[in-house]
Amino acid sequence: MTRISFTRRLVAVAGVAALAVGLGSCGQSEQKTGGAPTEIVFSILSAEGQASSGPLWQPLLDDMAKATGVKVKPYFGSNYTVLVEAMRGDQTQVGWFSAKPMLEAIDRADAEVIARIVDPEGRDSYQSTLIAKKGSGVTLDQVLACGKTLDFGIGDAQSTSGTLAPMTFLFNPKNIAPAQCFKTVRAANHQANAFAVATGVVDVATSNTVNTVFMTRENPQIAAQLEDIWTSPPIPESGIVVREDLDPALKEKIRSFFLTYGQGEGAEAERQRQVLAGLNYSMFRAADDSYLNPIREMVADQKRGEARAKGDKTAEAAAERELQRLRALREVQP
Repeated sequence: MTRISFTRRLVAVAGVAALAVGLGSCGQSEQKTGGAPTEIVFSILSAEGQASSGPLWQPLLDDMAKATGVKVKPYFGSNYTVLVEAMRGDQTQVGWFSAKPMLEAIDRADAEVIARIVDPEGRDSYQSTLIAKKGSGVTLDQVLACGKTLDFGIGDAQSTSGTLAPMTFLFNPKNIAPAQCFKTVRAANHQANAFAVATGVVDVATSNTVNTVFMTRENPQIAAQLEDIWTSPPIPESGIVVREDLDPALKEKIRSFFLTYGQGEGAEAERQRQVLAGLNYSMFRAADDSYLNPIREMVADQKRGEARAKGDKTAEAAAERELQRLRALREVQP
């Protein structure tokens, strides 16, 4: 749910074995004689697979194929670990990732950022939330009391808003480890967590503001049963990454496609804007990996907390130095 547009938040836990099954037939990108690919695979996070997300993404992928002259095949993965591994193995070459998994793709899969998402209201950030069932009486104070009386739903381990943000902004500052705080802790995607809260399977769970939009539109009866009891500071939006070693000319065509998609006047631009509206986007904005520095700051904070808990002074000092470096960068940014 690693913000996604509402599609993006549909994350379900799946094993890496799904990668071998789902991508085994894809292989590496097909190559023209001379090395330029004639086909690329575009990865998309979706718990419900192609049946749910395919109709939303396929028009954009078809337009991408026309603009680049290369066939574009979708791959719908059920969690970010699968998608990062797919890109690392060159089984996908382009993909849509939320911010934290994007860092994983950069660090482990030789990926680079080419664009970031802008929502219909012009925002390129979103927020993590904690949700509870309306009328349940569950409050944030009860959550933080750590009485081991509540069942808690957390996100995918690689999810920015489902795990990293609530740990960094809510639990870590209070020295709270969810496993020691709640009666039970279960990991699931945002949509599954929302259903679990609404049906009483868990008392409180992580979610995000984009999943709220999705649930309100697609499952209004469920959305009406939920309320936010905590909201995080802004989190960088998701973005588009490509493998660094992709053919340079093709890479630039892909970059140009995203940065111009839905822009301008006329019937074609309006049609493209309708495609973006289906994904809950308004445009793609130029970006490089520096826009992920707020996520790096959260990661460094996590590492510092983990090192402190283990009594590892060397690792704690290294994380502290990285935190100070990133905070200094933030201070000088406009």
